[in-house]
This record gives sequence, C-alpha cells and structure tokens, in this order.
Amino acid sequence: MDSIMDIRNLNLWYGDHKVLHDISVSLPKNQITALIGPSGCGKSTFLKTLNRMNDLVEGVKITGDVLYNGEDIYDPKLDVTWLRKHIGMVFQKPNPFPMSIYDNIAYGPRVHGITSKVKLDAIVEKSLKDAAIWTEVKDRLNKPALGLSGGQQQRICIARALAVEPDILLMDESTSALDPISTSKIEELALELKKKYTVIMVTHNMQQAVRISDYCAFFLLGDLIEFNKTEDMFSMPKDKRTEDYITGRSG
Repeated sequence: MDSIMDIRNLNLWYGDHKVLHDISVSLPKNQITALIGPSGCGKSTFLKTLNRMNDLVEGVKITGDVLYNGEDIYDPKLDVTWLRKHIGMVFQKPNPFPMSIYDNIAYGPRVHGITSKVKLDAIVEKSLKDAAIWTEVKDRLNKPALGLSGGQQQRICIARALAVEPDILLMDESTSALDPISTSKIEELALELKKKYTVIMVTHNMQQAVRISDYCAFFLLGDLIEFNKTEDMFSMPKDKRTEDYITGRSG
C-alpha cells in the first residue's frame, strides 16, 4: 500500500477533555478511506487534524506525528495556507461563498496569485468538470452560487476545493444534508475523483462506506479500533466491537 499520510501516536485534547487516544494509521494514496463510528467517537476531529482545521479551536492540544508525504504538518515552520492548498476540505453543509459560481471557484487560485483571466477561466471550467457540474452551470457562471440546489451547491464546494489542485480531499459527512439523488451523484463523483486525488471521508452511512470506500477506519470513544480494506472489515471484522457496530448491535 502506497501511503500519502502517516499518523503516529496522535492524541488530541479540547481543554481537559481527551478526544483522540494514541491513533496510528497510514492512509493510502488514490483510494477512498471512510471513517466510520457512532456520533461523538472522534472521526470528524481526526479528519480535521489532517489539515490543521483544529488549530482554529481554542484550547486544543495535539501530540504525536501527522506526516503528509513524509513532512510533519505540525512543524511550526510549516505554512498552513500551503498545507490547505494540498489538503482540501468539503464540509457537512454546503457552504458556497455569497458570490457568483465563477468567483467561488476562482477564489482559491486568486489567493494563490493567479490573476490571468485565461488561466482562471481554464481552472474554473476544469474544476467544474471534475466536480461533474459543468454542464448544469456553464451558462450561469455569473449567477450567485447560493441560487443552486443543495446538491449542486455541494458539488460547487467540491469544485472550489479542487480548483487549487489538492492532493487530498477531506469530506466531512458531505452527503448527510442531501437527498438520495444528490447523494448518489456525489458518491459517483468520489469514485471518479480517486483516479486523481486521495479521498478521506467521514460517513454515518454504512451502506455508503460499503458502496464507495476502499478502506475503512472504525472509531469508538476516541480510539481507532480497526483499519482494514472495506470488504474485509465488513465480511470479517477482526474486533467484536467493529462487528457489533456494522451489524447494528451497537452505536
């Protein structure tokens, strides 16, 4: 397995409350890894440590190593803007900026210094195509992104993340606020994206994890209980707690 991120002995506290306990795992490149487990088990907190979104939380303390392509992302000298360019994030609720579809997608590239209209046009088109929404919005790029449906807005947010050409896309329950049709479009999109990107997603939906992930990490009460290929975990879980969760006996 070719890993893109290596996490070693990761612990995290919010104030005095310890949320993650000694997590060690390597996340594979160009695969979809699903983080599963009951509410409040630490999977979203773990996801946010991978691009330092937890830095924004007051009183957070983190120990251990998070290596991205061998580089320690918690090195004080590391540029967090650079990190978030390489490790993009899509949140639970669609959150397009209150601006046009075009400006939503061009926002990141402009922040990183791209000003040429020709270049921006090309990036906007490619990103919207990669997010499988170009044909739906190509004639209304100057209209507000907030005028789109929830499922379309979420794909705009994915396109916005892709516009800065990340290596990794973090998805925090990115379909939980969507209807079944939009959900299946995002799932198809995730399967397409792993050809070029690594996708790490938090999901509450066991069927979704089975349908689209290559690997699964099962969290419980801040511990990583099991990490394995999805088909192996769902057919032959190694730990009784994993089995209880995926069969619905717990959680």
